[in-house]
Amino acid sequence: MDNQEQKHKRRVRYKGTHPKTYKEKYKELQPEKYPETVAKVIQKGSTPVGMHISICVKEILDFLQIKPGQTGLDATLGYGGHTLEMMKCLKSQGHMYALDVDPIEIVKTRERLEGLGFGSDILTILQLNFADIDQVAGKAGAFDFVLADLGVSSMQIDNPDRGFSYKKEGPLDLRLNPEKGISAAERLRTISKEELMGMLIDNSDEPYAEEISHGIISEIKKGKEISTTTKLQQIIGDALEFVPADQRKEAIKKSCQRTFQALRIDVNSEFEVLYQFLEKLPDVLTKGGRVAILTFHSGEDRLVKKSFKQLFRDGVYSEIATEVIRPSAEECNINSRARSTKMRWAIKA
Repeated sequence: MDNQEQKHKRRVRYKGTHPKTYKEKYKELQPEKYPETVAKVIQKGSTPVGMHISICVKEILDFLQIKPGQTGLDATLGYGGHTLEMMKCLKSQGHMYALDVDPIEIVKTRERLEGLGFGSDILTILQLNFADIDQVAGKAGAFDFVLADLGVSSMQIDNPDRGFSYKKEGPLDLRLNPEKGISAAERLRTISKEELMGMLIDNSDEPYAEEISHGIISEIKKGKEISTTTKLQQIIGDALEFVPADQRKEAIKKSCQRTFQALRIDVNSEFEVLYQFLEKLPDVLTKGGRVAILTFHSGEDRLVKKSFKQLFRDGVYSEIATEVIRPSAEECNINSRARSTKMRWAIKA
């Protein structure tokens, strides 16, 4: 029996024409092997799983005015789309630095960019939080241009193992770096109702913060674990049973989005990290250096706007964006995840 041939296991195939689970979408997860499938998904206005479509590329490049020989920093590497376009502007002259805290995606992105011909001669990738830009500048020198895209990458959202989306069953994790800190599930185990309400209001302006907090804390007091994304979704749905039937589905959807956002911001200390980044930013820019920042919710945008305005008044920045720049209607139609994007910029005096 030991010599009996093992039956060959076939890879999971698409079920019908619309595969639903993450692993069934193996064609989207291999864009280099199935470009036609990927193109079809993008054409429909969706982002293929495992990929990320960069937002406001034209607007960013128009503002940064990158010239060959300059030194730049992508503070949030992600899938590497923005980094790639900025490196093209350097025309093999100068150097690009890129940071990311995600130990899973940073490896994939490094391999992808190296495969496109962008190696260590022009690109240095570091697994580092962008709050530590002063450490990078201490070795690399000041930067001529800096980009920070504060959004969570699509490949993180789409992977159910990361727990970023309430739409998919997975562990309630929400950490950008799952090797550090505590997960969202662990955070909920010891949180008080008052603290949770404050988190939901401060991090996502949740109108039903009290009801959702009550529902979550009640479950925890019963000794029940809130360890999965779908369990948290169910609790939010139950907490909003009082909402009129014709409005309930949309209300639950929005509250799920806001609750997951609030937890993600909390477990990753996103506001604290952004504050540190904005405080250190002027010191890592050359005279006339340019910075562009993409934000995706009001809390982030308020911090960026306030910092830029104050430093402009102090004479640190010579110019700042007086109005936010938004992606075009055409881009939003192609990429629905671009709709909430706001871009602000500043120029070092």
